[in-house]
Amino acid sequence: MMILRLYIARQVIGGTLLALLVLTALDVAFTFIGELDDVGRGSYGWIQAITYTALTVPRRLYELFPTAVLLGTLLSLGTLAENSELTAMRAAGISVSRIVSAVLQAGLAMMLMAVLLGEVVAPAAERQAQSLRTFSHAEQIHLGGAGLWARDGDRFLNVRTIMPGLRLQDLRVYRFDEDGRLVESIQAGQARYRDGLWTVEHVVRSRIATTGIQVEHNALEQWDRLLAAELFDVIVVEPRQMSAWTLARYIAYLRENNLESAPYELAFWTRFTTPLSSLVMLLLALPFIFGSLRTGGAGQRLFIGILIGVGFHLLNRTLNHMGLVYGMPPFLSAVLPLMVFLLVALWALRRVR
Repeated sequence: MMILRLYIARQVIGGTLLALLVLTALDVAFTFIGELDDVGRGSYGWIQAITYTALTVPRRLYELFPTAVLLGTLLSLGTLAENSELTAMRAAGISVSRIVSAVLQAGLAMMLMAVLLGEVVAPAAERQAQSLRTFSHAEQIHLGGAGLWARDGDRFLNVRTIMPGLRLQDLRVYRFDEDGRLVESIQAGQARYRDGLWTVEHVVRSRIATTGIQVEHNALEQWDRLLAAELFDVIVVEPRQMSAWTLARYIAYLRENNLESAPYELAFWTRFTTPLSSLVMLLLALPFIFGSLRTGGAGQRLFIGILIGVGFHLLNRTLNHMGLVYGMPPFLSAVLPLMVFLLVALWALRRVR
């Protein structure tokens, strides 16, 4: 049985990787074509467009993974059914449940790889992609290893972290005179923009003169000038650029300050439902393999897989948005589409003989 398990796993993983490669290649091609319209804006050229598209590949792999699992399983196991290999396995005394178990073991291994991709690789790459695109279009701001740098007249601003809701963490402001001498240095723990004012906390202001340095500490200050809020709208960290751990911490911050957290809670729970949906797609494909689809061709299996994949995607998006609009618990909005397809898959598997 071990040899058969490895054989089935190899077929499922191979088919999934092939489907993932094709789907991602198509998605990347359309993305790159769309980026060509921006080539020539600022310093955004061909190299930047290619680099940006390449950096978004991990996120696209992660998002397309459940659909690729469905298509790969239908095509690879469908080929085994066409060649009567699955029939031979069952004739040898191997039950449907043991075949399903072998398929799920392969799916579990792929799910772990998807979690690693979605939690470690994709968020970091997506942040780099967004930064590259934004700072290539805007000449007055720059992103380096020390965070965001921006110039506003005689002042230079450095921000280490930019969170949603126009909340800045760990910022520094340097002001120079006409001769290029540093006359003031300001360090602050965080700042937040609201009602046209920046509320800055934990401020340490150092005024530099020929007679010495005067240091002033303030727990809270309000500034009407820091940097145009519109600039931060395009470089803010989006939920898809955060790992589950980062989302959890930010949700805690929003709750502590009585702020709206539902969109970020939904993004947090989808971090778990996206990889789990790959297992559901596996279960959903198996009834077709053991049922009437085993006599169909690859085109028919591909068509069925696309229909199921599109149906899951539409249901998932619809329930997610309805949940946000009508105030459904984010956990329920994220889990409900998965549970619906899981129940359908289990019901269909029970009918397999």
